[in-house]
Amino acid sequence: MTAIASELNEEQTNGILEMMELLCIDVLEEEDVSDKVEDVLRGTPERELAPLSKNVLRKQRHWERKLAARKSKRKEEKLRRKLNRQTDVEHPPLTKRVMKAVTKERLAEARSSGVKVCVDLGMTHRMSDKETSRLAAQIRRLYGSNKRASKPFHLFLTSFRENSRLLAECVRMNAGFLNYTMERTEQSCLDIFPPGRVVYLSPDAQEALERVDRNTVYVLGGLVDESIQKTLSLSRAAELGVRVARLPIDEHMQKIANRKNFHSKILAINQVFDILLAVCDTGSWTHALDKCFPAGKGFAVAS
Repeated sequence: MTAIASELNEEQTNGILEMMELLCIDVLEEEDVSDKVEDVLRGTPERELAPLSKNVLRKQRHWERKLAARKSKRKEEKLRRKLNRQTDVEHPPLTKRVMKAVTKERLAEARSSGVKVCVDLGMTHRMSDKETSRLAAQIRRLYGSNKRASKPFHLFLTSFRENSRLLAECVRMNAGFLNYTMERTEQSCLDIFPPGRVVYLSPDAQEALERVDRNTVYVLGGLVDESIQKTLSLSRAAELGVRVARLPIDEHMQKIANRKNFHSKILAINQVFDILLAVCDTGSWTHALDKCFPAGKGFAVAS
């Protein structure tokens, strides 16, 4: 009878182990396999338990390592949260009101010491209603970039008629547009600044812009041209009689292969603005173009 009972206990143990393997006991995270076997077989004399198979021992060692790793990870996470709490106490996050005041102060300081950038809106009569709406959106993005910049520019919207379609679109699309911290005027950039200080940026110019400095006024042609009328900004610069220059894309970038075989150096005004901000901040055209030049234009910084 003893032999029969021993044989039954052995079969019972093996059967339970096989059942646990089939039921994917891997979901157990906090207890190892051997402990669960003991719980299931509680009351069975230890001397009557069959030795665990190599497969079960392997799983047991695996879960022991996994459990140790998780305990270590929880300990690191607990320490990280503690350090973050200490940092929050020492340097509490700025409230929205404080952030707004800091931004307002930076923009006010830019009026006296920032690089001057004008968006020339004297060509808006050439645009369709759809193009006008897109230009209003670009002005919003441009202003957003200036607000976030550590060294914002002194921003001007020149030749901006008060009764224009563009102003109506800007007010409709951009909340608080009339309170933006920038200069909005119907005057031309030449009515405000001497021609010798003005550089009009155009992708069709021969001369490449070498640097961004505070003694120069940079003018961006406020134009969205979906029909691709050639040299409009270049003609506008000639009309004003000012120096014209282009971003140094040819000097710092090269064409890259793409499925559409598309390559373009024509950028939206907010994209040009972002590149100028980055150059002013870092002093590097390579860094600025790598960071801000749209990848879909088919160019990349030369290695």
